[in-house]
Amino acid sequence: MGDGRPYPDHGLSSRDWARLPPRQIRLDQLISTKRELDLQSLLAKDSTFYGDLFPHVVQWRGDLYLEDGLHRALRAALQQRLVLHARVLDLDAFEMGQA
Repeated sequence: MGDGRPYPDHGLSSRDWARLPPRQIRLDQLISTKRELDLQSLLAKDSTFYGDLFPHVVQWRGDLYLEDGLHRALRAALQQRLVLHARVLDLDAFEMGQA
Protein backbone atom coordinates (compact mmCIF):
# COMPACT_ATOMS: atom_id res chain seq x y z
CA MET A 1 0.00 0.00 0.00
CA GLY A 2 1.35 3.35 -0.98
CA ASP A 3 0.65 6.83 0.27
CA GLY A 4 -0.15 9.03 -2.68
CA ARG A 5 0.99 8.95 -6.26
CA PRO A 6 4.75 8.55 -6.69
CA TYR A 7 4.54 9.01 -10.46
CA PRO A 8 4.32 12.36 -12.27
CA ASP A 9 0.94 13.93 -12.95
CA HIS A 10 -0.37 12.55 -16.23
CA GLY A 11 -3.27 14.96 -16.67
CA LEU A 12 -5.65 12.37 -18.17
CA SER A 13 -9.34 13.21 -18.15
CA SER A 14 -12.13 10.65 -17.78
CA ARG A 15 -12.54 10.76 -21.55
CA ASP A 16 -8.82 10.03 -22.03
CA TRP A 17 -9.00 7.05 -19.67
CA ALA A 18 -12.02 5.71 -21.58
CA ARG A 19 -9.87 5.50 -24.73
CA LEU A 20 -7.50 3.01 -23.08
CA PRO A 21 -8.61 -0.58 -23.65
CA PRO A 22 -9.00 -2.66 -20.49
CA ARG A 23 -6.60 -5.53 -19.90
CA GLN A 24 -6.14 -8.14 -17.22
CA ILE A 25 -3.94 -7.25 -14.26
CA ARG A 26 -3.00 -9.58 -11.43
CA LEU A 27 -4.27 -8.24 -8.10
CA ASP A 28 -1.02 -9.12 -6.34
CA GLN A 29 0.89 -6.75 -8.65
CA LEU A 30 -1.13 -3.66 -7.73
CA ILE A 31 0.09 -0.94 -5.37
CA SER A 32 -2.69 1.23 -3.99
CA THR A 33 -2.25 5.00 -4.02
CA LYS A 34 -4.95 5.43 -1.38
CA ARG A 35 -4.58 4.85 2.30
CA GLU A 36 -8.24 4.85 3.29
CA LEU A 37 -11.20 2.75 2.21
CA ASP A 38 -14.79 3.94 2.41
CA LEU A 39 -16.77 0.92 3.61
CA GLN A 40 -20.04 2.46 2.42
CA SER A 41 -18.66 2.69 -1.15
CA LEU A 42 -17.40 -0.87 -0.96
CA LEU A 43 -20.82 -2.23 -0.01
CA ALA A 44 -22.86 -0.06 -2.40
CA LYS A 45 -24.35 -2.08 -5.26
CA ASP A 46 -24.23 0.88 -7.64
CA SER A 47 -20.76 2.17 -6.70
CA THR A 48 -19.58 2.18 -10.34
CA PHE A 49 -22.85 3.51 -11.76
CA TYR A 50 -21.52 7.05 -12.30
CA GLY A 51 -17.90 6.16 -13.01
CA ASP A 52 -15.78 3.98 -15.23
CA LEU A 53 -16.50 0.26 -14.97
CA PHE A 54 -12.77 -0.44 -15.05
CA PRO A 55 -10.20 0.61 -12.47
CA HIS A 56 -7.41 2.97 -13.54
CA VAL A 57 -3.83 1.74 -13.21
CA VAL A 58 -0.64 3.66 -13.92
CA GLN A 59 2.48 1.73 -14.86
CA TRP A 60 5.59 3.64 -13.82
CA ARG A 61 9.13 2.40 -13.35
CA GLY A 62 7.98 -1.19 -13.64
CA ASP A 63 5.32 -0.96 -10.92
CA LEU A 64 1.53 -0.91 -11.30
CA TYR A 65 -0.23 1.75 -9.23
CA LEU A 66 -3.98 1.51 -8.66
CA GLU A 67 -5.03 5.13 -9.06
CA ASP A 68 -8.78 4.59 -9.10
CA GLY A 69 -10.81 1.47 -8.37
CA LEU A 70 -9.66 0.36 -4.93
CA HIS A 71 -13.18 -0.74 -4.03
CA ARG A 72 -13.49 -2.83 -7.21
CA ALA A 73 -10.10 -4.42 -6.58
CA LEU A 74 -11.03 -5.28 -3.00
CA ARG A 75 -14.36 -6.77 -4.13
CA ALA A 76 -12.47 -8.92 -6.64
CA ALA A 77 -10.07 -10.09 -3.92
CA LEU A 78 -12.94 -10.92 -1.59
CA GLN A 79 -14.46 -13.00 -4.39
CA GLN A 80 -11.11 -14.85 -4.55
CA ARG A 81 -10.38 -13.64 -8.07
CA LEU A 82 -6.71 -13.35 -9.00
CA VAL A 83 -7.09 -10.87 -11.84
CA LEU A 84 -8.94 -7.66 -12.52
CA HIS A 85 -9.73 -5.94 -15.82
CA ALA A 86 -8.34 -2.41 -15.68
CA ARG A 87 -7.37 0.46 -17.96
CA VAL A 88 -3.59 0.86 -17.83
CA LEU A 89 -1.67 4.04 -18.60
CA ASP A 90 1.92 3.01 -19.36
CA LEU A 91 4.09 5.97 -18.34
CA ASP A 92 7.18 3.79 -18.85
CA ALA A 93 6.45 3.64 -22.57
CA PHE A 94 5.81 7.38 -22.64
CA GLU A 95 9.16 8.15 -20.93
CA MET A 96 11.00 5.84 -23.34
CA GLY A 97 9.40 7.67 -26.27
CA GLN A 98 10.64 10.99 -24.87
CA ALA A 99 14.26 9.86 -24.57
